[in-house]
Formats: sequence, C-alpha cells, structure tokens
Amino acid sequence: MKVAIFGRFYNKTTSASVETLFNYLVKKDADAYIETEFYNLIKDESHNIKDFETFKTFDALDESFDLLVSVGGDGTILRAITFVKDIGIPVIGVNTGRLGFLATIQVDGIERAIQDIIDGKYKISERSLLSIETLPENDDITSLNFALNEIAVSRKNTTSMITVETHLDGEFLTSYWSDGLIVSTATGSTGYSLSCGGPVLTPGTNSFVLTPIAPHNLSARPLIIPDSTEIQLRVSGREENHLVSLDSRIATLDNGTIIKIKKASFKIKMIDLLNESFLVTLRKKLLWGEDKRN
Repeated sequence: MKVAIFGRFYNKTTSASVETLFNYLVKKDADAYIETEFYNLIKDESHNIKDFETFKTFDALDESFDLLVSVGGDGTILRAITFVKDIGIPVIGVNTGRLGFLATIQVDGIERAIQDIIDGKYKISERSLLSIETLPENDDITSLNFALNEIAVSRKNTTSMITVETHLDGEFLTSYWSDGLIVSTATGSTGYSLSCGGPVLTPGTNSFVLTPIAPHNLSARPLIIPDSTEIQLRVSGREENHLVSLDSRIATLDNGTIIKIKKASFKIKMIDLLNESFLVTLRKKLLWGEDKRN
C-alpha cells in the first residue's frame, strides 16, 4: 500500500498521533511518503519514530498513491486536498484538532483504523466541490480554483457593510447588505456556514447553501439551491477591494469583479470507516441529545 502523509504541525498535541501512525505503517511495511515540509518539521524535532529516515518525501501526488492520511484538524484536510486535486486519491484524517467533522480518526483508534483500511473495511464518500472563475482573472485564484467547504466573499479594511449582488443561473436573486456571503457545499455546511446560522446538510445532498454573513436585511435567510446552479456575485462598497476565500485560502479582489461559482468537474473521495457515520459524528460533535435526563 502506497500512502501519502500530510500535516502542518508537530507539537505536544500532534506528536503522539504522528508517532503512532508512522510506527504502525512501518510495522505493516507500507510504502509511506511524507510531504516534504512536514518531513522537515518532524526531522528538526525529537521524536520516537522508528526508521524515520527510511520514509520518502513528496511535493506532488500522482495516481500511484492508494491513500492520503492527513494529521491535524479539518483545516489540515482542506489543505491536503490541494495536493489530491482531481486525481481521485482517497483521503482520511487523524483528528488532532477540535471539532473534526472531516478528520474522524481519534488518537486511540489510529492503529485499528489503518488496519481496517488495509483489510478493505471502509466505504468511499464522494464529496462535491465548488469551482470559481473571476473576470478579470486573478492569478492567486486561477492556480487552485476549487474549494471543498465553501467560497466566501467578505469585507476588507472596513467596518462598513458590503453589497453582494447575486444572480442564480443568470436570474437576479437579491443584493445582500452584509459583511459577506458564504457559498457552501454539503460538506461545508457544518463549517463557516453553520456558525452563521446555515442549515446542516448530509454529505450526499446535491445542494449548495447561500448563507449571508451578518446581514442587515433582517429577512435575509440561508437559501438551499441545487448544486447544478451557476452563481454569479458582484461586490460593491465603500472600499475599493474585498476578500474572497476558498476554504482557508484568501485573495483580494477589486470591487466590481464578476465572480462565477459552480460545481467543480471532479469530486474528493473521503474514506468512511464502517464504525463511523455522519449521523454519529453530528451527535458526538454537536452534542445532540446530550441531556442529563437521557
């Protein structure tokens, strides 16, 4: 099994997970590759990883890899998919962060999870992504023009609201007076959109969510739309620029830039272990049903 490993931090929070994962891969004779920056980060710290020097490194991935393991939180997985792109490598995350809707393997379950994957005891969940195009083009966006969770526009260098003129499939919807607007996938519905009052969608839902950020239109509410919809946004405001974010990546755009958002032409494959499910994750992470009376 050829495995790619990606992480962003090696500290007190992550070291136990990293060492357990790496030592188990060595035990199972996996052909393991570590992302170069992550490898150098670990190399410069004291660790208890057996045969660490035998691990190879990667700067890019290809279709020969069977699996990518992300070590961190959900944000680390969002970074990891920028390596996977459209080549279809299944992804799973070891959760050393906080919430962990995407990174579902806990520290005490790493060895069992890797063994289940080796034994084929898992399912694949295909997750839709968003793609973005701007007129005029922006170089910071063009190179990685997709997002798994959400694409959001928001104000920059001002406390004033912005106006987000919104069209769906060429038809005018509304102009949101707000701090911004989130366009979320079903996967991203438990992220930024949720914190702004958006609904939770199950991962297989073929829908996107438009969620305004602190709208001054008191009647403005999150809107669920088919994922076949092409969304067009144009921002105006007191400042000359605004921000656009693709998951955790941010770029600055001039006001008046046409932003076109639609479903990406490829999907990300997430590994679901058989003892986990999205509904179980909801109950655990959002504490649904937690009551002393239960």
